[in-house]
Amino acid sequence: MKIFKYEAVHKNILKLALPAIAGSITQMIVSLVDAAMVGRLDNAEYYLAAMGLGVLATWALVSFFSSLATGTHVVIARRFGAEDYPNCGNALNTSLVISVLIGIVVSFFGVVFAFQMAHFFAVDNQVGQYAGEYLYFRFMGIPFFLLTVSYRGFFFGIGKTHIFMYSAIIANFMNIIFNYIFIYGMFGIPGMGLAGAGVGSTIATFFDFMFYFVISLQPIYRKRYQLFSHFRFVKEYAISIIRISLPVSLQNIFILIGFLSFIAITGHIGTVEQAASNIVFSSLLISIMPCFGFGIAVQTLVGNALGKGDIKQAKMLGLETSKLATIYTFIAGLIFTIFPRYVLWLLTNDQNVIETAVPAMRIAGAGQVFYSVGVVLANGLQAAGRTVYVMVAESILNWFVFVPIAYLLGVVLDFGIIGAWSALPFYVVLYSAIIFIKYYYGDWTTFKKV
Repeated sequence: MKIFKYEAVHKNILKLALPAIAGSITQMIVSLVDAAMVGRLDNAEYYLAAMGLGVLATWALVSFFSSLATGTHVVIARRFGAEDYPNCGNALNTSLVISVLIGIVVSFFGVVFAFQMAHFFAVDNQVGQYAGEYLYFRFMGIPFFLLTVSYRGFFFGIGKTHIFMYSAIIANFMNIIFNYIFIYGMFGIPGMGLAGAGVGSTIATFFDFMFYFVISLQPIYRKRYQLFSHFRFVKEYAISIIRISLPVSLQNIFILIGFLSFIAITGHIGTVEQAASNIVFSSLLISIMPCFGFGIAVQTLVGNALGKGDIKQAKMLGLETSKLATIYTFIAGLIFTIFPRYVLWLLTNDQNVIETAVPAMRIAGAGQVFYSVGVVLANGLQAAGRTVYVMVAESILNWFVFVPIAYLLGVVLDFGIIGAWSALPFYVVLYSAIIFIKYYYGDWTTFKKV
């Protein structure tokens, strides 16, 4: 009987996680296709350099504000678990208002100062010009992006992760089509180069918002959750969403700075080593993406269980989700360790870079096996309102364990790229252990109300 119970639990976890994973993978595909399109323009080196700056700036902004999905997700998951469906709708409405207000302000300043930001980070004037054009149009889509973030949190919270999958597939397909049209020019539209990628992405983001809006008007959602019929901005929900989201935003920025510092450290070892480290990181992003899908599932499940007041079930669901995620990372780790050259070849055909990256890839493969426990249970803690703890734990370990050990082993002790990447297992194992201890032994009777 117990076996049947856990089989049912695992099926429910996968039902939530797999669509989220599929949606996330389509976003990675768009990034690769965009790079391929821009890489085929004349003066590709300038466009690719500018695209790197533009994407990094956009990524930093997206990382900071996409946490609104986490806050919205957690609040709605709790209300859904308590079967308080009208207040699920109130929480969505409140989140949409927050997104509009933040989106307009950020978009305005982003558009006004796009070229100044680009030239500040670009050494070459032409690269700065191209990057500025991309950011100018990309920032126009920020309000629509934040609205989709709010909708994403709502559908995650009520367990409808397949809506995100459909939206990601449709929006990202349109993104590729629009980018092709505006980058190269079609149907009488002149080719805009990298700026066209910004235009195409913004238009696709608008259609993504419209997809969510139309879905939310369906009777199954509009009536049950009273969406828009009694539109209310609930101050308490706004405070909860921001209180949960802000630490996640800061965490995303701190971790981005930490990993950029690591890449800079590998640059002190050598240019080829830095290029190899970039390729390994890109490979890791692809391999650990499913962990974030499991993280979305655990936030929904833990949030729902806490909404019902069932702490024991909430803890169990997080632990079971981490087990499934670990099975995946174990398989991915084996592939990285046994067949590193095949994985690296997917991203570059430079044999020198590949051979330099092989030992780092094997170290990353071994380290990522344990990463799933940290990622999944951290999302469970966030669902319990422990976002500050997760932020502090990961930021401190990244800045004061991962980066210093990488510098010590890679540069000071001159162990090169192998020494630098040897810091990763230290960081991953320690992070996962600290998160596990807090999750398993922490006092859940005092989890924060939202």
